[in-house]
Amino acid sequence: MTDQCKTAAIHRQANTLFVSLELGRARWLVTVCAPRSDKFSRHTIAGGDSAGLLQLLLRLRAAAERRLGAPISAAVVQEAGLDGFWLHRLLLREGIASYVVDPASIAVNRRHRRAKTDAVDGDLLVRTLMAWSRGEHQVCSMVEAPSPDAEDRRRLSRERGRLIKERIAHTNRIKGLLFGQGVGDYDPLRADRRTRLATLQTGDGRPLPDHLGREISREIDRLELVLSQLTAVERERDTLLAQAGEMAPALLVRLRGIGPEFASLLWLEALFRRFDNRRQIAAYAGLAPSPWQSGGIDREQGITKAGNPRLRHTMVELAWFWVRHQPGSALSRWFAQRVGPGRGRVRRIAIVALARKLLVALWRYVTQGTMPEGAVLKP
Repeated sequence: MTDQCKTAAIHRQANTLFVSLELGRARWLVTVCAPRSDKFSRHTIAGGDSAGLLQLLLRLRAAAERRLGAPISAAVVQEAGLDGFWLHRLLLREGIASYVVDPASIAVNRRHRRAKTDAVDGDLLVRTLMAWSRGEHQVCSMVEAPSPDAEDRRRLSRERGRLIKERIAHTNRIKGLLFGQGVGDYDPLRADRRTRLATLQTGDGRPLPDHLGREISREIDRLELVLSQLTAVERERDTLLAQAGEMAPALLVRLRGIGPEFASLLWLEALFRRFDNRRQIAAYAGLAPSPWQSGGIDREQGITKAGNPRLRHTMVELAWFWVRHQPGSALSRWFAQRVGPGRGRVRRIAIVALARKLLVALWRYVTQGTMPEGAVLKP
């Protein structure tokens, strides 16, 4: 940072009211550091009282302006969490600088037993925001809040994921109940599931017990509800993809091995954002390496797993599909050369590395139009 930038940052900090928010269901703790003061003040308001928060900020800023005799600005920071981004958007709409920080990125005391209270966390957030405003951006990672439309769109892929888990749970439950009676060839996902249920016999030739049959019938009712909701969600997803035109999902679907679900999830979870380089998108997916080097120790700890878990899991799954459906691509050849006849752990480690490379390649394909080397389009 140049001397001129440092001077501007110091001047801006001397005329800024720094505020941190510890958000709870019952109460909000507001920690404030007034301009040109090294003391913190704490205020408590009812949880969810956004109007009370705005009034408090207005009152504190007016008091600081009277004391300094000059206009000041306010900067508010909160941790990313259960409350989402609605308060962040409200503060921005009111002309207040607002930041959302990744709580795992803030440096803390590394003692085995350290004090942790809302007051201690509030003070730490204020100090972190002050350092960030001075240009020390390595002290934490600020979260880029998605737009309301982007946040709403990605609910489709997340709801579908939950419905898939429910479908698997109901299916396994029905199969497990029947397997205990010696029936192992019943598929609850077939269209004739109810007809076949009525004709099933136990392994020793008896009809299904009455209570068991009714329990399975009720389980099928829940399964059919999940299936109908899953169909509705996939229909909405396909409509969204059709409306996207020549955007990222339409480009991704053209590649062999990538279907509508993979394309929509990659678009809604990652590719709608702007990334400056390949390191940023790999870190966002939690696929960046985490080396450990100290003295004579030099080893890899694996990937950070600090990013978007849905994107990370999807990319690992897509990497296996890519090796199968794009065997002639440069990435698949790299994987084959790296793994060779190896199995087990070596193969699992290499597929994670391939997932990182594939994500970067798809990001370049969508943003720059650079086709992954050797990739084949669908006919």
